[in-house]
Amino acid sequence: MAYAYYYPGMKTVEEPIFSTKVAMDHAKTKGYPLNEENRDSLSSQHDQVKKALENPGAYAWGSNKYCVVDFESNDTVVKTPRRLHFFDGVLLRDLKLDEKSGAAITENGDLVQWGKGFSETNFKPTRTLTGKNLLSVCMSRDRIIALSSDGSVYSLPISKADQQTGPKQREGWLPFYSSISSLSYRQLRPNLGLGEQITALSGGLEHVLLLSDAGRVFSAAAATEGFPSKGQLGIPGLNWLTRPQGPVDSCHEIKTLRGYKVTQIATGDYHSLVSDKDGRLFVFGDNSFGQLGIQFDPTSPFKDTPIFFPLKSLYPGKDSFPKATGIAAGGFNSFLMVDVQRLTVSGDEKLSAKDACPITVDTWAFGKGIYGTLGNGRWTHLQDTPTKVKSLSNLFEYNERAQKISPIRLRGISVGTTHAAAILGNQTHLNLSEKSTGSSLTDANWGADVFWWGGNEFFQLGTGKRNNIPVPTYINPPVDIDNMDGDTRNTRFQIIPRFRGKVSGRKISFEQRVECGRNVSAVYSAV
Repeated sequence: MAYAYYYPGMKTVEEPIFSTKVAMDHAKTKGYPLNEENRDSLSSQHDQVKKALENPGAYAWGSNKYCVVDFESNDTVVKTPRRLHFFDGVLLRDLKLDEKSGAAITENGDLVQWGKGFSETNFKPTRTLTGKNLLSVCMSRDRIIALSSDGSVYSLPISKADQQTGPKQREGWLPFYSSISSLSYRQLRPNLGLGEQITALSGGLEHVLLLSDAGRVFSAAAATEGFPSKGQLGIPGLNWLTRPQGPVDSCHEIKTLRGYKVTQIATGDYHSLVSDKDGRLFVFGDNSFGQLGIQFDPTSPFKDTPIFFPLKSLYPGKDSFPKATGIAAGGFNSFLMVDVQRLTVSGDEKLSAKDACPITVDTWAFGKGIYGTLGNGRWTHLQDTPTKVKSLSNLFEYNERAQKISPIRLRGISVGTTHAAAILGNQTHLNLSEKSTGSSLTDANWGADVFWWGGNEFFQLGTGKRNNIPVPTYINPPVDIDNMDGDTRNTRFQIIPRFRGKVSGRKISFEQRVECGRNVSAVYSAV
């Protein structure tokens, strides 16, 4: 069993458990001052988090051939995290990056686009779809799909030229007070029940999944060219020739999932995953690299009907009870986070709550591992049997407040085309005094550990080197928030958890998030 506890100067995630006092004593012996007067220099991690809280913004790195990572530079690649100055002091609702274009939702719900995929002549950040109070966004091969706060779903071309020349809708309800929209867009309109609305979306290169607050899932074509043909819509027999009359991007309810209240959706380039409130997992779409986690069949390389994934097959034996708690997908890869409760009884003894052992949390990966994207230390072309990501599994820490050992879960995984990143849900605040509240910049704050792995041809891992990495690894923090005194004692890029602080003179709750795209990566401050 691997135990973990995080303190300044720790070199690995697999360390013995320490109590807070022991960890603090250990830090003192390493030369970290802990008195009130020197709290600002408590550790390189605390110093980094403090600066990130004081200076919200966005960092990006990787391929810059299309001026997405740094639209002010002629560099074709950016090797390490670099600040996007356009977003200095700015909080975002969402951000998505592709190699050719970028898209972000501002704090007030407007869409901002940039990159040469958006415009060859004016590729700097530009507000496009405004006044819709957008919450989140995803990008297909050539379109942007955006979700608004009222559940409306908008589909518009990535290209600025297509936005200007394409058909435009009339906006407004009253004939004399309506107007023509300033750019071309369409609305995706699933057949919702009374009071039901869309609350989440996730998209691949040609398709998008929509999740409603009733737990229903809808799918639709999401690209101008290339109707989904690999089963990723989850509708049996649906293709270009059999599609029903009406718009090509009509929404289809995935009726196979009726009866299951779906709570999470995830999509790769050509495949889809969904999980329900009871931790059941369903997969459909392309399986040419085993990204569905089921046996690859060359005579039937994709599945157009959701297939129940037997989590129990990952944990043989009668005393293990697995439950899917998180899913992620991108490119030709899939990741699955599982809570496992084990019961220690024998014979015909009746199972009861008192027999339960502490929950173990594991991360599994399957799909195309030739770039190291599975994170399991292997270079595998096709992986149709899920393998455990050991560095992100079976981790624990001692919870001082609860006075017990607790599993360390993942805050989330972001998956790009060939690389991925994961944020650990480790404890990020240690009270050093009775007056410490955890809400002040003078408190002892640690960031959440973030790991990167997979393909690195365009320096998208942020290590400054080009070699692919098949296991999760730390990277160095951006130079502008690294220790100013030159202290390099095990500094590593960390992500600030949700925090209530002042931005531009106003108090607001925000956090940092990670985004992995097609050969690019980003970390940004989000409301």
